[in-house]
Amino acid sequence: MFNTCNNYSYLRVYILVLSLVTSSISGLAQHQGIHERKQLFDNDWKFFPGDTAAASIATYNDANWRKLDLPHDWSIEGEIAPKNPTAGGGGYFPAGKAWYRKTFNVPAEWETKKVSIYFEGVYMNSEVFINGKSLGVYPYGYSSFSYDLTPYIAFGKENVMAVWVDNSQHVNSRWYSGSGIYRHVWMMVTDPVHVAQWGVAVATPQVTSQKATVQVKTLVKNETSSVQQVVVKISLLNKDSKTAGSGQVKVELPANSEKEVLQTLAIAKPMLWSPETPDLYQAKVQVLKGKNIADETKTSFGIRAVKFTAQGGFQLNGKTIKLNGGCVHHDNGCLGAAAFDRAEERKVELLKAAGFNAVRTSHNPPSEAFLDACDRLGLLVMDESFDCWKIGKNRFDYARYFKDWWKRDLEAMVLRDRNHPSIIMWSTGNEIPERGTPDATKTAKMLADEVKRMDPSRPVTSAVVENGKPWDLLDSLMDVHDVAGYNYHLQSAPADHVRDPSRIIVQTESYPRDAFANWNLVQNNSYIIGDFVWTALDYLGESGIGRWYYSGEAPGQHWDNELFPWHGAYCGDVDLIGWRKPISHYRSMLYNDTEKLYMAVREPEPKPLEIKDTWWSVWPTWESWNWPGFEGKTIQVEVYSRYPKVKLYLNNTLIGERATTHEREYKATFDVPYAAGILKAVAVENGKDVESTTLQTAGDAATIKVTADRKEITADGQDLCYVTVEILDKNGILQPTAANRLHFQIEGPGIIAGVDNADLKNYELYIGNTRKAWHGRALVVIRSTQGIGDVTLTVTSPGLSQSVLTIKTYKP
Repeated sequence: MFNTCNNYSYLRVYILVLSLVTSSISGLAQHQGIHERKQLFDNDWKFFPGDTAAASIATYNDANWRKLDLPHDWSIEGEIAPKNPTAGGGGYFPAGKAWYRKTFNVPAEWETKKVSIYFEGVYMNSEVFINGKSLGVYPYGYSSFSYDLTPYIAFGKENVMAVWVDNSQHVNSRWYSGSGIYRHVWMMVTDPVHVAQWGVAVATPQVTSQKATVQVKTLVKNETSSVQQVVVKISLLNKDSKTAGSGQVKVELPANSEKEVLQTLAIAKPMLWSPETPDLYQAKVQVLKGKNIADETKTSFGIRAVKFTAQGGFQLNGKTIKLNGGCVHHDNGCLGAAAFDRAEERKVELLKAAGFNAVRTSHNPPSEAFLDACDRLGLLVMDESFDCWKIGKNRFDYARYFKDWWKRDLEAMVLRDRNHPSIIMWSTGNEIPERGTPDATKTAKMLADEVKRMDPSRPVTSAVVENGKPWDLLDSLMDVHDVAGYNYHLQSAPADHVRDPSRIIVQTESYPRDAFANWNLVQNNSYIIGDFVWTALDYLGESGIGRWYYSGEAPGQHWDNELFPWHGAYCGDVDLIGWRKPISHYRSMLYNDTEKLYMAVREPEPKPLEIKDTWWSVWPTWESWNWPGFEGKTIQVEVYSRYPKVKLYLNNTLIGERATTHEREYKATFDVPYAAGILKAVAVENGKDVESTTLQTAGDAATIKVTADRKEITADGQDLCYVTVEILDKNGILQPTAANRLHFQIEGPGIIAGVDNADLKNYELYIGNTRKAWHGRALVVIRSTQGIGDVTLTVTSPGLSQSVLTIKTYKP
């Protein structure tokens, strides 16, 4: 049994003001008259793809290097080719080595401050230099890390930071990793007496609808040579920024020391965090020296209670919740690994819209922006650390670093992320090759104990898969976890429950096609808390997972053959441009009551060829009634329904009526002789027609429709607008067979950040101004610059009417 109400909140301060658009730190400080504790350091870098050792020297001439702003992934910019070293696992993208450099001024008044640089993530093997001095090497590409700059920077003068990135040794990942400084970089400026990095932890040990007890632990550092007398003041702010509780305590800090300060406060009638009501609070922590504020941080947190038992399953705020989860990798499709805040937020929006209430960050810690969005939008998270421990899966993967780095990397995940209310579980690994050995159990316990030392509030799991031996031989590994993670083995849960009635089980990976069987097990067994499908979203790399193929094409799974031009995984419920596949609607219908009727058509086999499936695939099924060449031939139509019966009509003629009960897995399949026209499914309840949905044959492609996800974006060089492009016939119906070549032109303060069509066999560049439509759709991502005004996107294609879209950029 695992039962806790604790919840911690990561030290996050996004006090940007004008820093987003100011390249000179000196100019920023002079303009504001103060320093900001955390300043975005993404702008005005220079980039060189290649190896030049002299680039670490401050006087190196980088005048001819490319100018860019972070986040940046150079792999996504390159040509997808079968000879690239990342191979099929990495999506056949280029990698290699590269340098980044930035020249900046440091105000003279900072000489009394502590100054550090904070990287949210660099893939991989980075080395950071300041004015020619090496600050250190960090191997793991998914960890956040920082360096103290204070001893090495020149105050009141120009400084040079250089970052060396070595992603040349392959294969080092089983999926697309990207290359470079792909997450944000921050300059941290504090008083020598300050709150430590990741030094605020917020817990809610007692939670009811009437009252919550909030504990705030603050790690305060004194980096001076004298004793310091300070006051640590806490203010708890609600979502309206009104004070909900406060307290303060006097603290004496010996020279060059640190001390943890615990304060307990109460909040009356708290707003409880849940996926339905993701209300957030802030803990404002001030370190006062006399009347002066030496340091101030604001930490978002949520008030919620979590409880895990075999009898009650997973409970949030006293309510049992079944996890309809999906696994995701970290890439953002056509943007590669670049973790723009808006891209990470949209990913969460897509997951929520698809009916998921939980996500597993397989198999590495995600970006901070992703977790912030999960907090804000209400998505439960299993935060995962590693894909391997001591024994690797590829020659150059994390197993090379595990012995020396596991503790630092685990701390970087737990201390950074421990306060996100969205996180309900930690995972320390995935399908560890040494599973089934005593050493694996020993390592698992070591990792779990370290997690519990930093955060005793959440259960620890890891994902375990069968290794060809009897399943019960893995019991010792399962037993050192609070929750047992099953990959593709949920069918063993009932027998395992008889053997170990106290075991709490979650399926950490499952095949998409097994949605109903897994849902049934989850619903009918309290000790099974949920299922995480592989995967929620399509992703780059692991080329060919989820593929289907035709007779004569290369058979086998993704690890058996080089399957180029496949360069990604098509096993997601949602594709790379955000279109929900039929399996997404079916899965959501099982877990949610937001939709109850859906219809799609199974792609017919082009005889004499046959369609072949693979382990993670489902039959290719489309929202289309356009099947030229199949007139008069039988095509299968699938209807998913939570009503007891459905009827199907073609051109107002009844094709048939079928039951869609639990015994029928809420599905009905109709054999229909194909004829152009209107296909209509009608739901029947209590003898009455209650809901309907249609598919209509489209005529020839005639026009282009563009739809922006937002009409206004921030002029900060970071914000994004996602533009869906659809090809319609003259009557405005989507042409689902359209594959027209589209051309994109942009004017105004914006650039095209990426283009896509979700076809993982289309190996055109993702960075460009053209793309073919696939099944009638494509996607353009617009990135703002720092200019204010109208951004105009014009989309053209030979023989089609052009479409023009205008969005605005603004300063907040």
